[in-house]
Amino acid sequence: MKALNKVTAPKAAAPERIIQFGEGNFMRAFVDWIIQNMNDKTDFNSQVVVLQGIRQSFVQDMLASQDFLYHVNLQGRLDGEVVNSYDRIDVISRGINPFEHFDSYLALAEQPLMRFIISNTTEAGIAFDPECHLADRPAESYPGKLTQLLYHRFKTFNGAPDKGFIIMPCELIFQNGHHLKEIVNKYIDLWKDEFEAGDYEAFKNWFNTYNYVCATLVDRIVPGFPRNEIAAIQEKICYRDNVVVQGEAFHLWVIEKPTNMTLDELRAEFPADKAGLNVIITDDEAPYHERKVTLLNGPHTVLSPVTYLSGVNIVRDACNHPVLGKFIRKVQFDELMQTLNLPMDELQKYGESVLERFNNPYVDHQVTSIMLNSFPKYQTRDLPGLKTYLERKGELPKGLVLGLAAIITYYKGGKRADGADITPNDDAQIMQLLTDLWATGDTRKVAEGVLAADALIWKDHGNLNNIPGLTDMVVEYLDKIQEKGMLETVKEVIE
Repeated sequence: MKALNKVTAPKAAAPERIIQFGEGNFMRAFVDWIIQNMNDKTDFNSQVVVLQGIRQSFVQDMLASQDFLYHVNLQGRLDGEVVNSYDRIDVISRGINPFEHFDSYLALAEQPLMRFIISNTTEAGIAFDPECHLADRPAESYPGKLTQLLYHRFKTFNGAPDKGFIIMPCELIFQNGHHLKEIVNKYIDLWKDEFEAGDYEAFKNWFNTYNYVCATLVDRIVPGFPRNEIAAIQEKICYRDNVVVQGEAFHLWVIEKPTNMTLDELRAEFPADKAGLNVIITDDEAPYHERKVTLLNGPHTVLSPVTYLSGVNIVRDACNHPVLGKFIRKVQFDELMQTLNLPMDELQKYGESVLERFNNPYVDHQVTSIMLNSFPKYQTRDLPGLKTYLERKGELPKGLVLGLAAIITYYKGGKRADGADITPNDDAQIMQLLTDLWATGDTRKVAEGVLAADALIWKDHGNLNNIPGLTDMVVEYLDKIQEKGMLETVKEVIE
């Protein structure tokens, strides 16, 4: 079997136009895979310089040993077809450790063709650390490092309008670009006296006028390195690739244009649409964020307790179950989808893609792995939909209410009908509340107590006992689950 490097495998040459903060599995299976497709199918013609996110990186070292070549193995269902594909990625030109080679890092700002900065530094990465200074080598925080790079760019090209960056953070934070831009401005203000004389106002104006910070939403499940299958995969691709990364077939990248750039300008510079990719460049990322939380995360939260208490352990098996599959579709299409404001045909298409992802034949997704902190998840993912549905339809969504009753039942603990353990896991105060309520033996007290826990669970939604009919319906479902079992209760709800 051949080693994988630029001698044994072809590696395309292109200008370095992208600086990438982060070398992890997600960035390589998502961002770099997208750039590969853009290079292959359009005139994007760009290579990526990857910056090591932490001081010591085994992954970066492994990539370097392979001349930054690697394969992405995509698995799942897409448009009704089973996918198990292998793509060799050759878009990364080199890597830099900014902690050890800070001057090489800053030198990236001197390259006139550099245009994009893309990052994934985890949710904690977009944060302001007031202990950072311009003179640090490098600043500890990601926004601090970014500000250092931007200032060096500003100085190198004397604030030229055409030398700003298009900045696309991929951290899983709503409005990530807005937060990042705000923090960079805070560093510019903090370092006001550290800049060369007269630079403060000019640099701040250059950053805010000629740099373009986008808010983005990214969506692809990336399990990472296929440890158990690596020998078979290497045999299949005929290369000794030690940094193969596995991801699901589905991908979505929503990019909100910055206020100082038009949609046409951003699409011209980042022509993902011409490559046939599921990349949406839009005025407003918020509806897509709401769509993902509602139609991907929302069904997960209610299907998990319903499925587990019905005796089924795997998400895929629930999708194909004659009763549970109908329940999932009811929650997805008849209830949650009706609460959103995007075009219905677009929502239908996304909803079907979500069910394909749930039905991934390559992933045994345990429903119990989704059950951690179910009450806070329901509060953010399903409760807004429940309230909107009631407002729009004049009645409560039965599937979502049953899901809430199922969570309450799951948190009772004990044993499932087949003897399997029921082991809820949440905040200690929430766990104690449910223990105390179930100890009363009175389902009405249980329902009323949970629904009244606004300070602990429901936050700004207030006391849910004030939602017309909700308390009675939760009690009804709790009683039916106790008397008939979960599956029989589901049958009544889907009729």
